[in-house]
This record gives sequence, C-alpha cells and structure tokens, in this order.
Amino acid sequence: MKYADEFRDREKAQVLIREIDKLAASIRVGRTRPIQIMEVCGGHTHSIFRYGLEGMLPESIELVHGPGCPVCVLPMGRVDDCISIAEREGVIFTTFGDAMRVPGSKKSLLQAKATGADVRMVYSPMDALTIARKNPDREVVFFGLGFETTMPSTALTVLQAEAEGIRNFSVFCNHITIVPTIKAILDSPDLHLDGFLGPGHVSMVIGTAPYEFIAEFYKRPMVVAGFEPLDVLQSIWMVLQQISQGRAEIENQYARIVPTAGNAAALAAVTRVYELREFFEWRGLGSIDHSGVRLREAYAAYDAERKFAIPNLKIADPKSCQCGEVLKGIIKPWQCKVFGTACTPEVPLGALMVSTEGACSAYYQYGGIKRQKTMVPA
Repeated sequence: MKYADEFRDREKAQVLIREIDKLAASIRVGRTRPIQIMEVCGGHTHSIFRYGLEGMLPESIELVHGPGCPVCVLPMGRVDDCISIAEREGVIFTTFGDAMRVPGSKKSLLQAKATGADVRMVYSPMDALTIARKNPDREVVFFGLGFETTMPSTALTVLQAEAEGIRNFSVFCNHITIVPTIKAILDSPDLHLDGFLGPGHVSMVIGTAPYEFIAEFYKRPMVVAGFEPLDVLQSIWMVLQQISQGRAEIENQYARIVPTAGNAAALAAVTRVYELREFFEWRGLGSIDHSGVRLREAYAAYDAERKFAIPNLKIADPKSCQCGEVLKGIIKPWQCKVFGTACTPEVPLGALMVSTEGACSAYYQYGGIKRQKTMVPA
C-alpha cells in the first residue's frame, strides 16, 4: 500500500476485526480479565479515538493509554522554570505550540506572554536559531522537549549554532528517553500488562533493538506500530497472535518507516551532543534514573540551565488533578474527578488535556466525555 486512504480501508479493517475477535476468544487470560495492551505513544491514542477503534474491539481487550506524550509527562516545576527564563529581560523564549498552554503552578507560557514575556511559537529548533541570527542583541532560548523523535533536530541545531558561532542561542533541555519509561511501567505493581504497541516515531530514530529487554526479561510482546487505522489494528492482531502462541518477541509492523537499526545519522548527533542525566522527574511517574538527557560539557555555552539561574523546584500537581494515574494507565481519563468539568481544553488543570497527544484531550475531542456520564468510575 502506498497512499493514506489505503490504510483506512473499511473492508480490510473488518477483516482484521474478525481475526482479532477469533484470537481474543482463544486466549485463556481474556476469559477471566481483560487482555491489557498498552499503546505507549500518545499519537496512537489519538488515532484509536479518532477512528473509533476501541469500540470495534471485543470486550475482552482493554487498551491502556501510556505515558508517551512528552508534554504530558513534564512536571509542573519544569514549566515554572521555563517561565522564569521567559520573563527575564532581554530573552526571547521559543517553544512548540502544544507546550504554550501547559499549566505551571501559577501560569502557563501563554499567560506569561500575555503579561509581557517574549514567548514565540516555532515549528522547529532551526526556527529558533533563525530568530537568534536576526536578534544578535537578545538571548534566544529554545524549549527542547520530546522523546528520541525530536532529540536529533535539537542536537543538529546546536551543532549548527556552534558551526556559525552563534552565541546568543541556547536550549532549555527537557528531552527524555523511552526505554527507562517502559521499564518503570513494567516494574509498577499497579499494572499487569500483556503486551505493547511500540512507538512508531521514536523507533524511526532508535530502531527496534533497544526494546529487546521487554521480551527477554519481562516476557511481554511488543509490536512497533504505525498510526493509521489498519496499522493499529494489524499491530493489535500481531500482539494477540504472540500471546496465543506463547511467544514474546519484538516485531515491527511499521517496517515501511522504521529501520531495525534506527537512523545512524540522527543517533550520531544525539550521542555527540547529549549525555544522560542521573535522574529526571516525570509527572505521575516520579523520578526515573537515566531517563532524561542534558547537553554535554562541550556544549555548555548552549545550555540554558547553565546560562540562567532557574528555580528547579519540585511542585506537586493540584490534588484534584489525576494526571499521574492516567499517565500510568491506572485509570481512564473519564474516571478523573475533574475531567470535562473543572478540567477542559479551554481551562486545563493538567497537561493531558492540553497536548495534541494527551489521552484526556483525545477522550474529550472524540466523544469520550459522553462516556463519563454513562459509566460509573472504578
């Protein structure tokens, strides 16, 4: 198949659903409890609800929405750090659009902009570097955010700034890594997952080999999945097939995009520019060892954390907000006490209602709010 509409073919989807029904019925664990499959990536969550895939699946399958949304797992204290930099005199703070409305303890970046901070939305770190070229008398900071998907573009921008001798550009680095995150989920006593849909965009960079520990040590199958409806359904079928056959392997459904060994050029830039942090704080998951990166000492001149004094405080989410439980897959968005009432996309309490990859945003946007009114929270 070559075109997007071919991956949205109704008849092919119906064939896959029938095969999924047969497989699910043959799996013993599904007779006593739901077969739990976590889609790690928030992009998959939105595809699932946009195309109504969850409603097509048999009741014996439960899709668990994982923490693969980088904006969503950013703790409130790091948002406050962004704002403290943005509000400094002479700073132009640049960020992707979905991070602008994420609430800090007192305000969001968008609210900081409304009160006078020079906060600008960009589409890439190279856009931020262009702003730095045009404003040599201003400090331009790029909010580096995301999993391995966006790490290379930030790294390559730092290398470009170094090559051009641009010294008024820096990165507030909040890039995070996927493997320690999945390990933390697997080690959680609250979850009993039977398999995973692996993140397609991250895997495009790192390949499939880093996930082998999931099959080897935890005996869970993972299928790296694409984002179209047939991609997701086929990947669910592949996970179920492994479970029914008693296998635990890492398979690549998204082979048209994801190379087994990853992207060598991207990985080289990442290795050159970043080093692992000893630990990094995640919203809902707490501190996870070696789960974040920072700029190496050689690139200290481009590190906003070294260039500016930041509060670096740990700030708890509002007690009414249950983003942490949703991120870990313990509850569904509609089970949160404030979902769709005190917390909406217009007035969000938590990051999951803001981001284009957030589970709460997906439920709200594609009709999940109606479910809250008809189902009793667990």
